[in-house]
Amino acid sequence: MSEAQGDSKRQTDVDERLSALLSNAAAIRAVAAAVEGTLGPKGLDCMLVDRFGDVTITNDGFAILDRIDVSHPAARILVNTAKAQDRQVGDGTTTATVLAGALVTEAVSQVTRGVPVTKITEGMRAGIACAVAAIQARSRAIRDFDDPLLAQAALIAGRGERDIAHLAVEAARLVGRAALGEAGFRLSEWIVAKEGADNEVFPGLIVDKDRLNHQMPRQVRRARILLIDDALEPEELEEEALATESGFARYLELKGRFADALKRVLGLGVNVVVAERGVSDEAEEALTEAGAMALRRVSSRDLERIAEHTGARPLKRTGLARPAEEIARCLGRARLVAHDERLGHVRFEGGKGRHAATMLVGAAAAEVKDERQRIAQDAASAAQQAVLGGVVAGGGAAEAAASMEVQRLRDSMHGMAAYGAECVVEALRRPLAQIAANAGFNPLEKMGNLMAEMARGERDALAINCDTGDVADMMSLGVVDPTAVKVHALRAAGEVAEAILRINTIIRKRDPGQAQSS
Repeated sequence: MSEAQGDSKRQTDVDERLSALLSNAAAIRAVAAAVEGTLGPKGLDCMLVDRFGDVTITNDGFAILDRIDVSHPAARILVNTAKAQDRQVGDGTTTATVLAGALVTEAVSQVTRGVPVTKITEGMRAGIACAVAAIQARSRAIRDFDDPLLAQAALIAGRGERDIAHLAVEAARLVGRAALGEAGFRLSEWIVAKEGADNEVFPGLIVDKDRLNHQMPRQVRRARILLIDDALEPEELEEEALATESGFARYLELKGRFADALKRVLGLGVNVVVAERGVSDEAEEALTEAGAMALRRVSSRDLERIAEHTGARPLKRTGLARPAEEIARCLGRARLVAHDERLGHVRFEGGKGRHAATMLVGAAAAEVKDERQRIAQDAASAAQQAVLGGVVAGGGAAEAAASMEVQRLRDSMHGMAAYGAECVVEALRRPLAQIAANAGFNPLEKMGNLMAEMARGERDALAINCDTGDVADMMSLGVVDPTAVKVHALRAAGEVAEAILRINTIIRKRDPGQAQSS
């Protein structure tokens, strides 16, 4: 074999070994490119078009990733990780995606230069741990709900919408610090956007249902609430059974028992009934005559929320046959249940169970309602995470400051693992560079100015003022982000990058049940 043929074969072997990594890296970069243009106060919107031609225009990274058409397996890993970021802390999906894209890009560059993947991942883990520690060390705790930093965190996450930021802070105040810290509680889930509504926060919840008929009261004060996670109607019989004399007698017996059960329930002072399924004509008539309000076909999720807020315990229809004192122990309480006919929903306020605070966000038109809700969800998530874990300088400042710490770590490292730490340094600077680019500035020039200023070591909350292009202190400008969002985004990006880098081969699986060929 000639020397030229030997070089060609070695190059082919290298290309084959790198094919999986290069394919996966390209997919990761494509996803990152789809959202990086939305980063920062000057970020632009993305238009999403479905197969029917319906259009969604949004600046929200999670909304883009949630709807993007992704087929590449590596891209799905990144999208699923970004969605997990939203589930955990409610914000930071764009930052996590941009960081992951930068980490993978830098790592691929090192791999093609001959650095082993194992050494890169080793250095990346060390660099990310250093960066997380640096960010946490710069975190500032939120003293109380009047802390200006809390309002600023909600304002930045809420894309400068002051009315929404105010709602988010007030909702957090109503819920309280203890409830905000409960496992599984997300303030962003208590947001309702309505066309034509006025902005409002109130201690309760909203159910998008109308009362059963207009003869029922529009408002019930000092409500005693019965929840039925079933149909409020007599037990059913098969049509064949009804055709017999004994079957018809059984039908009449069941109707009688049901009527007695309704009387027993109403005798307990029940004035609001919520059913997951239908309500029979007999039940509707009895409830209307008693001056009670009834809702039907309420979702199981709403039923659960009503139960939590009012302290009610849902019953099956067969449970109505229980003794009156047992049913009484299952009833919920609320200060007010009111039907808003104009907005088409029912409010439950002042329940005796778990505290709740609903943000009602108004929208001038149906076309902007969904986007207003997304903005409010981001602001609410930021408020919750800021209260629980404090805030750091935003605008890419926290990541840039952490990059200086990781750079010092990289300089102290020996061996090829240092190249992995170098990937983290470059990735940490990527969000700030992208923010500067989105604002219309030269990112290389602005990053050079920033690094020179930070090298003096006087301040570590510096970033680029997107209005002037000057280096500025983000804390002084009130540009802050929740610490938990930054930390989780960095860890999530590191996990994605390591997972992608460790993939050596891509093999298509056979379909389940497909016969194995001999």
